[in-house]
Amino acid sequence: MRFASFKADGRPSYGVVLGDRVFDLGRRLQSQGYPTLRSLLGADATAIASSATADKTPDHRLAEVTLSPVIPDPHKIICIGMNYRDHVAETGRTVTENPSLFARFAGSQVAHGEPMVRPFVSHEFDYEGELAIIIGKGGRHISEEDALSHVAGYSCYNDGSIRDWQRHTTQFLAGKTFAGTGAFGPFLVTGDEVGDPTKLTLETRLNGQVVQHTTTDLLITPITTLIAYISTILPLLPGDVIVSGTPGGVGAKRKPPLWMQAGDTVEVEISKVGLLVNPIVDEAR
Repeated sequence: MRFASFKADGRPSYGVVLGDRVFDLGRRLQSQGYPTLRSLLGADATAIASSATADKTPDHRLAEVTLSPVIPDPHKIICIGMNYRDHVAETGRTVTENPSLFARFAGSQVAHGEPMVRPFVSHEFDYEGELAIIIGKGGRHISEEDALSHVAGYSCYNDGSIRDWQRHTTQFLAGKTFAGTGAFGPFLVTGDEVGDPTKLTLETRLNGQVVQHTTTDLLITPITTLIAYISTILPLLPGDVIVSGTPGGVGAKRKPPLWMQAGDTVEVEISKVGLLVNPIVDEAR
């Protein structure tokens, strides 16, 4: 099943996407206490959505709604740094025993099709294609063996990075959460459709040129370990997002560097998960 958050007729909502049609679950389920996709993920989302769409009558065409980030209002977004060996190598760093974590804020996100914004304070706007994991069943001290049972689904993520601000200190946050720099979408694809998340292919393209290509079995810290590790620090909640890390090929480490510019188009495609496409614009002064 594919879920999306969107705006329709001027109001925020969410629903199930089937082909080019959308079932508006926000309208159908609000009175039952599920006004947002995040709220639905805290319940038996697939079963409730299946029941709510049993009439097989879609509410919108997909082209008629405006997509939002998959989870517009996550309690937290935890990103993983240096989680592919080729990316560790190109940065000159060493593999750490435990995963490198940093936060991104919800207000920094844009949707599929929405422009990613290069801030006027920098010309070093870099792409980072990544697999996003969306939590369904929350928990604390989740075991690696049970970790995938806590996953609602997966999506594509572009962890757009402002590299010079990222280098201001040893902490990544300054360069990782500028407004409008992180793209998330287009859909949440449930785990039953994706299958084994270690057998996916991820590719990032800038203006049609392949700039990153990997398979998710090459993650240094796998998804199950990430869930166990993060949930040891604090509880994971329904709708929380884990952005699992980017492979080698980032623009900052190319010679010469390859930065995203206004007028560019960047794509992140993950097999069985989807295709995230965003134009690049300059921030208005």
